Amino acid sequence: MEQRHLGTDGPPVSALGLGCMGMSEFYGEADEAQSIRTIHRALELGVTLLDTADIYGLGDNEELVGKAIAGKREGVFLATKFGIVRDPNDPTARRMDGSPAYVKRACEASLRRLRVDHIDLYYQHRVDTAVPIEETVGAMGELVRAGKVRYLGLSEASAENMRRAHAAHRVCAVQNEWSLWSRDPEENGMLSTARELGIALVAYSPLGRGFLTGAIRTPDDFGPDDYRRTSPRFVGENFGKNLQLVDRVRSLAAARGCTPSQLALAWLLAQGEDVLPIPGTKRVSYLEENLGALSIALTPDELEEIDAVFPIGAAAGSRYADMSFVNR
Repeated sequence: MEQRHLGTDGPPVSALGLGCMGMSEFYGEADEAQSIRTIHRALELGVTLLDTADIYGLGDNEELVGKAIAGKREGVFLATKFGIVRDPNDPTARRMDGSPAYVKRACEASLRRLRVDHIDLYYQHRVDTAVPIEETVGAMGELVRAGKVRYLGLSEASAENMRRAHAAHRVCAVQNEWSLWSRDPEENGMLSTARELGIALVAYSPLGRGFLTGAIRTPDDFGPDDYRRTSPRFVGENFGKNLQLVDRVRSLAAARGCTPSQLALAWLLAQGEDVLPIPGTKRVSYLEENLGALSIALTPDELEEIDAVFPIGAAAGSRYADMSFVNR
């Protein structure tokens, strides 16, 4: 398995990680046994970076990952997140909490659910604009000194907050949505700032929430509890416009002799050695297909052609219905 470093002089992890969110929520019915098989297969194939968060499934996803890695902890680089607070009585409601006291409570709860004595990479899931980021990161740094966390990360943080956080404590990774149809990091200063500071960029939803796989042809492909039914890029006219873009990617992939998923991941991997995609899946077959992207070396001409087919800003619709909680 190809290895990449989480930032300048940071720890090595697998070049492709595994996003575990969809195993518990958002993308249809959960299947714990199937998900655990997928995690085990990922570890067998050399994937070391597993990504979860305390809000996925209201803690259920951390419980699932903890169960899956029992007895296998040595081969896992475990990443989780804190900072988004959900109400069990209204799971659609969100608020941010970056207070030092909450940081410590959240970490203890994650350690318990994951059944581990330390977290390898601890992210602030979203910046809490009511709390100076220096205070939040300061509390995260205390967790590092206590041995409960090894490395720190941010998610959907603005370039300014990246600088402020990094000045308070070494940040090795910043996580952001990045794919052919979500190229914000290339425009908003996140990527350039991360590179200036020696921070790796961990790309979540690198397959456009499944759209770039080419398997989604109609909104009816989503189950009744799939959140994409109301996601801006998957509804109304936006769906049809984005499907046309995906069909062009399918054509390029067919010409290259690979799947659309593999082409999309190979494009991301080609953006730099400091880029680590974490495609999510709960099925072994899709996991194995995604890992095939590591054997695809795109030429400069192919990369140029892909950019021409799917340029920055081409996707129709916003990433989220409420964009106020991203790039804070």
